Amino acid sequence: MPEVAIVLFLTIVAPIWLFLHYSAKNKNSKGLTNEDEQMLSEIWESTRKMEERIHTLERILDNSTPDWRRQ
Repeated sequence: MPEVAIVLFLTIVAPIWLFLHYSAKNKNSKGLTNEDEQMLSEIWESTRKMEERIHTLERILDNSTPDWRRQ
């Protein structure tokens, strides 16, 4: 009798349990957390500022040394 219970558990209960466990775990891991979104926003803003600085430096160099790009 205990063998039947073990077989039923291994063939029916365990696979369903594993499927539900990993599907719930996968569902929770999708998407960005609030911390991830905040960090991405900060990186985006930092990148935008860096791009502005680079453009400003290029304009300054263009005015002071017009041939700097060829050197």
